[in-house]
Amino acid sequence: MRGEFVDVGGARLYYYAAGSRGAGEPVVLIHGFPTSSHLWRDLVPLLPEGHRIVVLDLLGYGRSDRPLERDLSIRGHAERVVSLLDILRISYAAIVGHDVGGGIAQYLAVHHPTRVSRLGLMNSVAFDDWPTAQVKLARATLPLTRHLPASWVASVVRAELERGYTHDERGTRSVDIYIRPFCSPEGRDVLVQHLEALDVKETIALEPRLQNIVAPTAVIGGAHDPFLSPDTTRRLHDAIPGSTLHIIPNVRHFTPEAAPEAVSAILQEWLKQ
Repeated sequence: MRGEFVDVGGARLYYYAAGSRGAGEPVVLIHGFPTSSHLWRDLVPLLPEGHRIVVLDLLGYGRSDRPLERDLSIRGHAERVVSLLDILRISYAAIVGHDVGGGIAQYLAVHHPTRVSRLGLMNSVAFDDWPTAQVKLARATLPLTRHLPASWVASVVRAELERGYTHDERGTRSVDIYIRPFCSPEGRDVLVQHLEALDVKETIALEPRLQNIVAPTAVIGGAHDPFLSPDTTRRLHDAIPGSTLHIIPNVRHFTPEAAPEAVSAILQEWLKQ
């Protein structure tokens, strides 16, 4: 898929557009930590016709620029997504977020409700149920991590990410792509910035306002997600009035890669609501 770069607040974000314009609103797909737009590669061709599909690399991930001193919080990423929508002349869109991307999607639905026509939350961070113990440990040891060899840090990230896949071969290929930007000393420093920015206080602050979300919402999770359990997915469903709940069997964390056909079927129904 051929993409391009756009300047958002002085930093280049990479995105690509797929699908076809039609009666349906655009669909924006937002990845999480520490992945990239590659997450959606098998799902995009399965989404229904008549929708413009926009897939981006968040700042500091994939092909997008390194963040330097820019804000990498959920709020910071979300506000850049709004700026990207403005640049692309998208007034409102169906927003789908995975992992931390789900936190970004929640922020958009709460703080920019007129920009979110529908909300899709997939293996989403929420409440105080994240990050994992391993990520918390990594955050606690950041003063040390900054000085460790980039190859060692990348190997630790690789091992953690691979736990999120049911099929080892698929996981190995994807993880190679996800950790590639972090394998140099400069990349290690960016990864440290991402770790520093993971703040559970942001989703805790969103919790009481989830009840005010009116956009049709689909909440999706994997039955065996080792990072964000089905209990968190169910709790998120309970918090958003009228949302639909979908726990996909035999899937861990990376649901868009592991079960694109099942996710596509759910989103096709969601886009009809």
